[in-house]
Amino acid sequence: MDHEQAFELLPGYLDQELSLSEALEFERHLAGCEQCQQVYAQHRQVSAQLRQADLRVEAPAELVKRIKAALPGRPSLWQRLVELFGWRRGGGSLGWAPVGAMVMSVVALTWSAGLYLSVPSSETRLSQELVDNHIRSLQFNHLSDVISTDRHTVKPWFDGKLDFAPPVVDLAQQGYPLVGGRLDYLNGRPVAVMVYRYKLHPINLYVWPGDDAGATPHIYQQQGYHLAHWSAAGMNYWAITDAGGMELNGFISDLRAHPAS
Repeated sequence: MDHEQAFELLPGYLDQELSLSEALEFERHLAGCEQCQQVYAQHRQVSAQLRQADLRVEAPAELVKRIKAALPGRPSLWQRLVELFGWRRGGGSLGWAPVGAMVMSVVALTWSAGLYLSVPSSETRLSQELVDNHIRSLQFNHLSDVISTDRHTVKPWFDGKLDFAPPVVDLAQQGYPLVGGRLDYLNGRPVAVMVYRYKLHPINLYVWPGDDAGATPHIYQQQGYHLAHWSAAGMNYWAITDAGGMELNGFISDLRAHPAS
């Protein structure tokens, strides 16, 4: 660091505005430069004198009052709206004021409606959260906490880990074998996930208590995945897979037809 760079950094160093690396570099230069040490000492002395209380002068109250009175007043919001839409007090007529007020009301209502409509619904947020969760389970190879094709192994694994007992169904004979289960967090609460397969396609089945989804499954597509949700026997069900819609529909039909579901 040369003298010119040190002089540029000196005010910031005095005011403690330099980054850690800049301050260290400045101090290293200062330790070996007598000229910069003298300048630094002079600046510190001036800064100390400027901070002395007796250098500060309070303006007289009458002067403050006159200055404030001379400043132009800031018009109120209503005054600005009146001027914007051409209403003058001396005109003897309201002119454009009612129209202006109506326009402003429409703008405000439109803006409020736009904000309301731009907020995604709870179902939209949940479906996006579910897609993200499904993708993470595939990327990090975390499809299952318990790996088993036996529902009598998977179902007891959830005991003590959830405040409900999820139904676990074996659909191997229907072409959708159970391969395991896991705990996950969805919709602000812990949920059970049963993992099935259709050929090479994993199917995540999310289950938690509630009956707010509707009895009839509705299959739709999002980000290349097929999803469906429904409710039965006091449980919410969400299923997601990268298999086709017909395959997911077959899985749901077989699952709902099973007496244990």
